Amino acid sequence: MVCFLLQYNYEGSDISDLSVDLSVVWNGNFNIDNPYNIQAHLYKCSAQRESCGVCLKADSSYDCGWCVQDRKCSLRLECAQPEHTWMHATAGNSRCTFPRITKLYPETGPRQGGTRLTITGENLGLQFRDIQNGVRIGKVSCQPIEEEYISAEQDECSCSACGQEETCLSYRVQEAQVEVCVRDCQPEYRAISPKAFTFVSPYFTRVLPSFGPVSGGTRITILGSHLNAGSAVSIKIGLNTCRFERRSGREIVCVTPAGLGLGGSPVMVDINAAELRNPEVKFNYTEDPSITRIEPDWSIASGGTLLTVTGSNLATIREPKMRAKYGSVTSVNNCTVVNNTVMVCLVPSVSGSEWGFSEAGTGPDEIGFIMDQVQTTLVLNQSFSFYPDPVIETFGLSMLELKPGSTLILKGKNLIPSAAGNHRLNYTVLIGDKPCVLTVSETQLLCELPNLTGQHKVIVLAGGFLFTPGSLQIYTDSVLTLPVIVGIGAGGGLLLLFIIVILIAYKRKSRDADRTLKRLQLQMHNLEARVALECKEAFAELQTDIHELTQDLDGAGIPFLDYRTYAMRVLFPGIEDHPVLKEMEVPAEVEKGLSLFGSLLKQKRFLLTFIRTLEAQRSFSMRDRGNVASLIMSALQGEMEYATAVLKQLLADLIHKNLESKNHPKLLLRRTESVAEKMLTNWFTFLLYKFLKECAGEPLFMLYCAIKQQMEKGPIDAITGEARYSLSEDKLIRQQIDYKTLTLQCMNPESEGMPEVSVKCLNCDTITQVKEKLLDAVFKGTPYSQRPSATDMDLEWRSGRMARIILQDEDVTTKIDNDWKRLNTLAHYQVTDGSAIALVPKQNSAYNISNSSTFTKSLSRYESILRTSSPDTLRSRTPMITPDLESGTKLWHLVKNHEHPDPREGDRGSKMVSEIYLTRLLATKGTLQKFVDDLFETIFSTAHRGSALPLAIKYMFDFLDEQADKHSISDPDVRHTWKSNCLPLRFWVNVIKNPQFVFDIHKSSITDACLSVVAQTFMDSCSTSEHKLGKDSPSNKLLYAKDIPHYKNWVERYYADITRMPAISDQDMSAYLAEQSRLHFNQFNSMSALHHIFSYITKYKDEILSALERDEQSRRQRLRSKLEQVIDTMALPS
Repeated sequence: MVCFLLQYNYEGSDISDLSVDLSVVWNGNFNIDNPYNIQAHLYKCSAQRESCGVCLKADSSYDCGWCVQDRKCSLRLECAQPEHTWMHATAGNSRCTFPRITKLYPETGPRQGGTRLTITGENLGLQFRDIQNGVRIGKVSCQPIEEEYISAEQDECSCSACGQEETCLSYRVQEAQVEVCVRDCQPEYRAISPKAFTFVSPYFTRVLPSFGPVSGGTRITILGSHLNAGSAVSIKIGLNTCRFERRSGREIVCVTPAGLGLGGSPVMVDINAAELRNPEVKFNYTEDPSITRIEPDWSIASGGTLLTVTGSNLATIREPKMRAKYGSVTSVNNCTVVNNTVMVCLVPSVSGSEWGFSEAGTGPDEIGFIMDQVQTTLVLNQSFSFYPDPVIETFGLSMLELKPGSTLILKGKNLIPSAAGNHRLNYTVLIGDKPCVLTVSETQLLCELPNLTGQHKVIVLAGGFLFTPGSLQIYTDSVLTLPVIVGIGAGGGLLLLFIIVILIAYKRKSRDADRTLKRLQLQMHNLEARVALECKEAFAELQTDIHELTQDLDGAGIPFLDYRTYAMRVLFPGIEDHPVLKEMEVPAEVEKGLSLFGSLLKQKRFLLTFIRTLEAQRSFSMRDRGNVASLIMSALQGEMEYATAVLKQLLADLIHKNLESKNHPKLLLRRTESVAEKMLTNWFTFLLYKFLKECAGEPLFMLYCAIKQQMEKGPIDAITGEARYSLSEDKLIRQQIDYKTLTLQCMNPESEGMPEVSVKCLNCDTITQVKEKLLDAVFKGTPYSQRPSATDMDLEWRSGRMARIILQDEDVTTKIDNDWKRLNTLAHYQVTDGSAIALVPKQNSAYNISNSSTFTKSLSRYESILRTSSPDTLRSRTPMITPDLESGTKLWHLVKNHEHPDPREGDRGSKMVSEIYLTRLLATKGTLQKFVDDLFETIFSTAHRGSALPLAIKYMFDFLDEQADKHSISDPDVRHTWKSNCLPLRFWVNVIKNPQFVFDIHKSSITDACLSVVAQTFMDSCSTSEHKLGKDSPSNKLLYAKDIPHYKNWVERYYADITRMPAISDQDMSAYLAEQSRLHFNQFNSMSALHHIFSYITKYKDEILSALERDEQSRRQRLRSKLEQVIDTMALPS
């Protein structure tokens, strides 16, 4: 049977070959049987075969080949001049040009070699012999492994040791490019990795904890450097293997094996061929813990009661747990080790057991303690009893009503277990959230009501038992008594008399009104002149300091964060080590499933349906919306053009929904309440990084430096964070603080032979504040994360070569007045101008104090105290910025807590009106004005500092204008507000308030408060509404009241200039987005991002599958069946 030639098609390019049913119809309506289920196969050479290597390894029956001229996979007849430009695998010498390496794993390895390096890419040979001798790392050979070779796509090789080659000499860390040559190393057959492989020298320095039971099971952390290098790691404690759990660059976590005996055992780490040894690091095996007594030896079925457990060697266990088994229920609860012989445990609950509990007490099947791998404590041969939970009667259907001060009676049974001994079950009865005074009997709980009125829920607590018998209404009598009536009458008479006195006083005062007004005007004039002079002097001084700080600061000197860290801080704020930054090890089936899911996610209809379905679920929280948006943008980092198309569709839907629901159009994009709004923030984050580095970053960093410099010129309270100079009223010290500027000569902590650095400090600075200023001066220009921490350094005051003293925030000389303890300052130690000081690493032994008599007289009293005290005692009193709970003392620095009634030195209770110090806000604002103006001018300019307007801004603003035209919105204020909510509010305000998202810096609380004021001013400048100012207006709005209209003109001009600019063509925008994708496609682990996105598929599987079934386009594209295939593939490993 021969059929006529027909052409068959199927939609899409994501399926390379498709099996379809085949049937033969006889005489118009009779189907001939097909018992062997013979099918026809339709295929497209170009589908899923975008590279030459993948094309040539296709099934030979398809007869697909690579058309060199068209750079695509095709049939021979589809290629022009096939004799010269069409390659086929059957030609024995076929070889693809321009191989490419896309990924290396791992990216680091030990110098000793042995690392199995996996190289992924395109056109990496068609047969193993093509690359058998062609893989090198720098000048180091890497031998390919034939069993792991995947034609054209992946090669795995074993690295040689990095010995005497030039690449490896005299470096702890050395980078080298990976090179793959296909048969020979001609340029068109050679691939060089875009990212270098790094040879490192891993080492470890200590292990925490350093001891544990001889039975093993202790989870230890091995600390060091480059510990995540190589492809395999093994750890041994002595001769036995420590079970590996995880590792990073600085630590390896494993669980110890059982020891061969007590005492120290060496810790040995092997990373590939590198054998890491440190004879100073040992893990000490101690005797296993033992349990001798449990008191009390009973609890209720719900557990939760406290037990005191006595034994030996308990401190060797970090996380002990109590365990109980009764019937089919086995549960555990936490214990806390008090010392080596005592720990306190919460009894686990066995109330879910199918077996009952006797009123005389029921013994569990097993009782014991989980203490690492110690077996002797797992099941104890000790008596223990569980008694039935208390039974409390409910209030019934009606609400119970009582008067204040009356007694609530709760009836029940089993309230006092019939256990021997003096221990009793502790009850707590809450009326609302306040406890009542209880009296407990065998059948009743008598509760004296707290001073409350209204309706409150009653909750009974006993250990892990919780029961709510009902709600209680506490009401008061509202009848007025005779004393109340008399009081009201007397009060009315006094009020009338007071009004008469006020009228007389007002008449008398009105005569002096003119003279008072003139006097106030004169005082205001003098005050303004004084503030202006102070501003001028402060600005000149700040300009000098800023010039000194930035005189060698070019674009490379600003401590910009790399793209990856910057993006992560915006996408996932507060999560430093997010899984999308790590390689994810999953079974092959899961990896296959995630690859299929990634392909499905790149189908626009599926992604839109997925997002809309999630947002329709009530349990899909605001946090989930932000998380999903960030994960999607992470997964699509290499597909920015597609991500932009999805974002535009989501924004168009959001605009339509907003207008359809009759909400005010100005509310659009105001808050992050949808996935689209968070995706918009992330979109700008990705695309404006270059603009930040080349243009806007410099004035933002200068503003941060100016604020920091100006704040540190005056006193800053180390406890409250308040400062003499501030833009925020909440962080302003409202009293006069006497202080003096000291110039200290600081010795370089890295090398004492280096020249001394002159550092300006205040005599009222605490020791920690002085250390921070010294570190800022010594490590000027060094990123914050690369310099030492103040907590790791000690401040040493030196006089001559021998006399030295360690200064601390708290020591034996700290002043204590009643219950207030004042932090030590330079003035406390009587440090003088020009003194020599040094930053030294924090010591754990004793003070280095000389017996020399050359020490200055001002140190004599501290010297005598230190010599007659135990150095270990002194060192143990480390500075603490918290109240001393044992002694009841409270710490203070410059001002005491404002609630404290003591009106003496340092207290805010001064009779002087504190509002007069608000003029300092004006002085600080005037000093910083130029830096605020520079930042705003840079942001609101289409061409500034030699940098053109980013295409992303023009493109998004044009999109918003198109949507406004589509919905017939002509109100310019609405269009203005949409743009302000889209870019300034969504991106710039976040960057201004959080410069640590862009730079490697530390932001103090006072700097944060000042930046918040600047950010609020920025928001007000972008608003179209007018702010009516009055005496009760916030100080930050009053502070910039005259500047905001000026800034608003800048914003309007900026938006108008962007509108007048020529529109960006789709071709230019596509090229721009493709370039951004190419630059950053490997910044995040897309597999990890897909894995986290898939968790939402799992959670809302039924709803998503239903939505795909209801949608007509989704049905045509068979999206439901594709998703079901992904779900089935992901479920296979389980």
